[in-house]
Amino acid sequence: MTSLAGSPAQGFTLIELMLVLMLMGIASVIVMPNIEKGMQDREVRRSALGLAAAARNLRSRAIDEGMPQLLVLDLDQNNYRAARGAEVHLPADVKFAAVVGGEILDREARQFIFFPNGSSHGGSIAISGGRGVSYSIRLEALTGKIQVGPG
Repeated sequence: MTSLAGSPAQGFTLIELMLVLMLMGIASVIVMPNIEKGMQDREVRRSALGLAAAARNLRSRAIDEGMPQLLVLDLDQNNYRAARGAEVHLPADVKFAAVVGGEILDREARQFIFFPNGSSHGGSIAISGGRGVSYSIRLEALTGKIQVGPG
C-alpha cells in the first residue's frame, strides 16, 4: 500500500528492506576476508614483536649482569626459550619461516647469544602466517640492535 506524501503513515516497503539486506550481504562478503587477513596479520605481528621484546630483554640482562644470555629457537616445536624463562609457543598458524645466523644446535634448533658488551650473534628470524603475512626480526651482530619489520 502506498501512502500520500505528508500522510502520517511511515515505514519501509518489503522491497526496500530486501534491497538493504542484499546490500549488507554483499558488503559482508567483500569485507569478511579482509577482516580475517587483518586478524592473521595481527597475530604474526604480535608474535614478532614478542620475540623481539624477549631478545631486547636478554641483551639488557647480558649488559646488566655481565653474563652472556641465550635465546633458543626450537623450529620443530614452533617455540622459543629465553634464559631462565619459560617456553613461548607461537600460535598454531604462525611459524618460523627462516632463521639465518646464530649457532646451530641441531637440525631443528638455533641459539643466539647476547654478550655483556652489547653485541650478539647476528642474524635474522622470519616469522610468517598462513596467508603470506611475514615479519622479520634482525639482530645486528656488532651493535646488538634488534629491529622488526615486514617481509
